[in-house]
Amino acid sequence: MNTDGRNRKNIQIGIHVEIVLKKDQRSGNLTEGFVKRIFTKSPNHPHGIKVQLENGEVGRVKNINQ
Repeated sequence: MNTDGRNRKNIQIGIHVEIVLKKDQRSGNLTEGFVKRIFTKSPNHPHGIKVQLENGEVGRVKNINQ
């Protein structure tokens, strides 16, 4: 089930997500991994909550894989 990545309440440390990196915003390529850190402080963001994956990549959450 894919959950909306624009709401901060849906995202916790350690969950598996698909993010779009800054360099991939035009192409729409998604990178998947596990959330290490959440950067966005507001409860929601129209382009997705900004997170850092365990591999160090930073981007906005597009899909949450549960």
